[in-house]
Amino acid sequence: MAEQKQDIAGKPAATGAAIAPRQSQAQQIIRLVEANLDGRRPVSVAIRNIPGVSFMFSNAVAKVSGLEDKKLGDLSEHQMKMLEDIITNPAKYSIPLWLYNRRTDPVTGKDMHMTASTLDLTTKMDINEMKKIKSYKGVRHSLGLPVRGQRTRSTGRQGKTVGVKRKKPEKPGSAAPEKK
Repeated sequence: MAEQKQDIAGKPAATGAAIAPRQSQAQQIIRLVEANLDGRRPVSVAIRNIPGVSFMFSNAVAKVSGLEDKKLGDLSEHQMKMLEDIITNPAKYSIPLWLYNRRTDPVTGKDMHMTASTLDLTTKMDINEMKKIKSYKGVRHSLGLPVRGQRTRSTGRQGKTVGVKRKKPEKPGSAAPEKK
């Protein structure tokens, strides 16, 4: 008599059933615009993890690309390049200006949308410029205080010394010898 195969739990194994292949690691994590994204999520949700891409901007990108109902891991190379081009150059695809994260740049006067390292670098340069010209916000940045009008009486005390630290009393008999 032939023995029946059993799975790990001790139940009879199904014979002849097709086992669905697991999704490969390459399809689960996708590199797009300097960020690692989850390929199992829908396009509009996954691209929100790119620095500089907000909720509304991601919805606009998904709608313009026509990939709003697909998962990021299911996209072809051509679709991925198109998605990256839409994110980096939204003006070519008529995405409204009010969705950009850098309106009227102080230096060039143009409306731009920045992502990833460009956004970080530009933010640091803006803060350094404010410090250099000693504007109110620049002074607050340099002192490590809240910049946008938050109160400081009861909050914002992390990292600051609070209270008085007293010197330890000297022990009798351990006084320093007198000099003559």
